[in-house]
Amino acid sequence: MQKRMTISIDAEVYDGLVRVIGRRRISGFLEDLARPYVVQGSLETAYAEMARDEQREAEALEWAEGLIGDAAR
Repeated sequence: MQKRMTISIDAEVYDGLVRVIGRRRISGFLEDLARPYVVQGSLETAYAEMARDEQREAEALEWAEGLIGDAAR
């Protein structure tokens, strides 16, 4: 469910958002910025899901082990 809110920002910031992000995309942009700071648990849940993927973890370990040779140079 979405909620509507009104915020006040400096006109220069608003103009920059419209120019760079686009008038109809500002809400989504601001939501994406705020989400990691205000929605608890989503990052931990995502990491836990990734860790349960054994094939992905094996590939990540192989990749990380391959970097050891680069460090010796």
